[in-house]
Amino acid sequence: MDACGVASSSSSSNPKPPHVLAVDDSIVDRKIVENLLKNSACKVTTAENGMRALEFLGLVDEQEQQNNLNSNGTKVNLVITDYCMPGMTGYELLKKIKESSVMKEVPVVVVSSENIPTRINECLEEGAQMFMLKPLKPSDVKKLTGHLIN
Repeated sequence: MDACGVASSSSSSNPKPPHVLAVDDSIVDRKIVENLLKNSACKVTTAENGMRALEFLGLVDEQEQQNNLNSNGTKVNLVITDYCMPGMTGYELLKKIKESSVMKEVPVVVVSSENIPTRINECLEEGAQMFMLKPLKPSDVKKLTGHLIN
């Protein structure tokens, strides 16, 4: 297993690091998540809102989704998103990802600075892998990376 907790494939001499998409409207929180994950040998892409995340994932519409998947081959192993963002909440982003035939298996972790049980349950029921409270700490990275998919 590598630093991100992903079993290395013996058929590949140079396995690609797990790719995490971090979505947060706060640049400070995005940088914290990015630095924590990069220190654990993960590739990190950041997005400042839900629409940018959907564009990156190719989920703006079904036709574009097929084109993006075939053309750029971007594979994301985990999405970590803030709950409270302008325009589209992390919950709405989670729903869009889980509705996608291509992306629904990708684990989504929702983070928030507010500990609201109904919000937490809502996200978990919609398919979130986990709900974590901000600020994320180095000890949280091990929990996060345990949910990466190959």
